[in-house]
Amino acid sequence: QVRLVESGGGLVQAGESLRLSCTASGTIRSIGAMGWYRQAPGYEREFVATITAGGSTNYADSVKGRFTISRDSAEKSVYLQMNSLNPGDTFVYYCKAVISSRPGSWFEYWGRGTQVTVSS
Repeated sequence: QVRLVESGGGLVQAGESLRLSCTASGTIRSIGAMGWYRQAPGYEREFVATITAGGSTNYADSVKGRFTISRDSAEKSVYLQMNSLNPGDTFVYYCKAVISSRPGSWFEYWGRGTQVTVSS
């Protein structure tokens, strides 16, 4: 079994920073791409950032230049450094990872989410 657990969310003021973490655990052979997504009540979950196993990154235009995604393969973790936060960044943030527990078998996993609230 595999699980992803996010942490690092909280309540901050506009202009401040937060660093989200997500760690995978369980039976893991390898981890492919990992990413962050966010969702507000009544809206569809939206893409924030991804990072491949090779370290290539991709960002949503809304966060480009402010957020940085990184990963630590040894720790099976992915991070999202969020700077210059504004109230528009208020969402539940979810971690996603593509994980193989045995050769030839890959599945997409999601964390439960962590709340980020930015006050003005």
